[in-house]
Amino acid sequence: MSLQTTATSPDRRVIPMKQEQPVGGAIIDAQGREIPITETMIQQACRELHKAWVAAVPKQA
Repeated sequence: MSLQTTATSPDRRVIPMKQEQPVGGAIIDAQGREIPITETMIQQACRELHKAWVAAVPKQA
């Protein structure tokens, strides 16, 4: 999964970003410092979520 691929649909467009370019948000660390959120951080979080994904089991009536 990557936000850096160009969509094939003419009405949708993805703008590639540099991996370490801030994406408009920040986190505050334990010492109170503001750490810009980067594309790399988002991709890592998505990979971790993907590994932890557990499919829902359908309920039986």
